[in-house]
Amino acid sequence: MMDIHEILKKLPHRYPILLVDRVLEIEPGKRIKTLKNVTINEPFFTGHFPHRPVMPGVLMLEAMAQSAALLSFAAEGAEPDHKSVIYFAGIDGARFKRPVEPGDQLVMDVSLERSRAGIYKFKGVARVGEQVACEAELMCTMRTLP
Repeated sequence: MMDIHEILKKLPHRYPILLVDRVLEIEPGKRIKTLKNVTINEPFFTGHFPHRPVMPGVLMLEAMAQSAALLSFAAEGAEPDHKSVIYFAGIDGARFKRPVEPGDQLVMDVSLERSRAGIYKFKGVARVGEQVACEAELMCTMRTLP
C-alpha cells in the first residue's frame, strides 16, 4: 500500500491533474491497484456537464497512466527525480462502458504486459464497484530530461 504522501514523492503531478489517491496493492514488475475518490469538487465537473456531472474519459485514461507510472518506477526500483518523466506513447482499444460520477470510487487495475527498449505496455481496467468504467492498453516511455 502507498498513501498520498508516498504518491506525491513518486509522481510529478499535482492538483488538479493528480488522479491517484491511494495505492491499494502493488506487485513490482507485474501489477498495481489504485484508487481515485471522485468528488463533486473536481474542477472538470463545472463544465462537464453542469446538468449531469461526468468524469471525462481522457481523465480516466490519465488516472490509469499515472497508476502505470507508479508501477514503472517500482519495477525499475528507481526513485523519480526532476530529470525523469514518463510520457504516453500510445493508447489502444480504449472503451468506456459506464459513466463515472461524483461520489464514485474509481479503482484502477493496471498490469505490465511487456517492457522493451524503454517502452512499457500496460493493460488497464478502471472499475466502479464491480462495473467496468474504462479499459485500454497504454504505452508509456520513461525519458530523462536534459
